[in-house]
Amino acid sequence: MLERRRDLFEPFMELQKEVDRIFNDFMRPARTEYEFLPRVDAYETEDKVVLEVEVPGVKKDELKITIEDGVLRISGEKTTERDEKGRNYRIVERSFGKFERAFVIPEYVDAKNISAKYDDGVLILEMPKKKEEKPALEIKIQ
Repeated sequence: MLERRRDLFEPFMELQKEVDRIFNDFMRPARTEYEFLPRVDAYETEDKVVLEVEVPGVKKDELKITIEDGVLRISGEKTTERDEKGRNYRIVERSFGKFERAFVIPEYVDAKNISAKYDDGVLILEMPKKKEEKPALEIKIQ
């Protein structure tokens, strides 16, 4: 009797396995062409927008920052000189390779006056906000 019950449910069990496989494939993050993707914090103050980009192990002269069509791009490459002779790695978690991050610059940012500094593996971009021009108001006499 148990054998008959198993035969009855087997097609449904196979269907469930296939649904699980499809769902797992769908939920898997998409691979990008970049293995190393720097983490970014973005915040705003009263007078500027700030991006802090973690790029440990990347030298300042290996970073490139450009602005084109209102998009700020940060790119570079994290390299390694790993000697694998005689080493049997058990864990390899560090990422290396080319990277690029892109951000749309808000319209209220003065793109011509963006400044960048690099300190201890963190690239800090300060983007000042445009000064609001307050038009003179005329008060009509009644």
